[in-house]
Amino acid sequence: MRDGAATLGVQAPLRSRPKLMMGLLLGLALLGLCGFTSILYGAADLNLTTIYQAVFAFDGSVNHLIVRTIRLPRTLIALSVGACLGVAGAVMQALTRNPLADPQILGINAGAALVLVTTIVFFPATPFSLYPGLAFVGGGIAAVTVMVLGTVGGHGLNPIRLTIAGAAITALLASLTTGLLILNQRALDEIRFWLSGSVAGREFPLLLQVLPYMGVGLGVAFSFSHALTTLNLGDDVAKGLGQRTAWVKVSAALSVVVLAGSCVAIAGPIGFVGLVVPHVVRFFVGVDYRWILPYAFVLGGILLLLADISARLIIKPQELPVGIMMALVGAPFFIYLARWQGKRG
Repeated sequence: MRDGAATLGVQAPLRSRPKLMMGLLLGLALLGLCGFTSILYGAADLNLTTIYQAVFAFDGSVNHLIVRTIRLPRTLIALSVGACLGVAGAVMQALTRNPLADPQILGINAGAALVLVTTIVFFPATPFSLYPGLAFVGGGIAAVTVMVLGTVGGHGLNPIRLTIAGAAITALLASLTTGLLILNQRALDEIRFWLSGSVAGREFPLLLQVLPYMGVGLGVAFSFSHALTTLNLGDDVAKGLGQRTAWVKVSAALSVVVLAGSCVAIAGPIGFVGLVVPHVVRFFVGVDYRWILPYAFVLGGILLLLADISARLIIKPQELPVGIMMALVGAPFFIYLARWQGKRG
């Protein structure tokens, strides 16, 4: 299966390096604008002067506390989680050559969530600093299971079997998670909002604890960007060009588990960012992962920030979990991709 814009029957409009660089700079500017908008709007009405004073002349007032302890951490967490999920989705689609691949769809998020819920239910005194590692274990086990099932009955990873296996494992793990929560009402009360995917109520210390993991995951993913482009020409071609395909696949897959696990640890299982973002990016930039990954980083942050802003404003002063907003966008997109894939197959 071919990857990239060509699979959708379109030609990427941004081809030359200057245009790609200009598009990336415009994306960064839009990301900054979305971040500023996220700080500005919410249940409490703020203005530009208040935000400026809260950052540079903090006086301990209620509005200044809202900016420093609620809006700013929430914005940075949404940006970080969205960026990591966008990159993770792009890497996963490159590895599997499956346009339906996504950390949520392939069970990584569900595996990480199950391990964290199990920890909260049976070991409530576990410090948060261990949550990312636990999420990696759960996501890694789920990912390996889905990959193994996706290779059963054929040579290599089959995209259709992979998607079916991912859906089955996700349903199983989600059922186990729900069962644990039913048996423990206290745990359900504590984390039901988190299970829907949310960046509300998170503080800077939480972000600082997972930020190193995010940095490692992004570093590994970006270091293999050229190798991923070569890999999408096919395993035989990549091997003929001297690429160690097994090493590339294992390393890139580990980066996906680290990125997805970090995001689940701090924001819960947020789906569809890793599905939608790579397709939009490839439409504009083509099939070169040296450009796809930076664009996915920027667009993932933009998408989740916009979803979080909408979640705050749509039923103001109450709010929806950002995971629900992403499902409203991502589910129709997934159905469209599945129908398109079925017609091609």
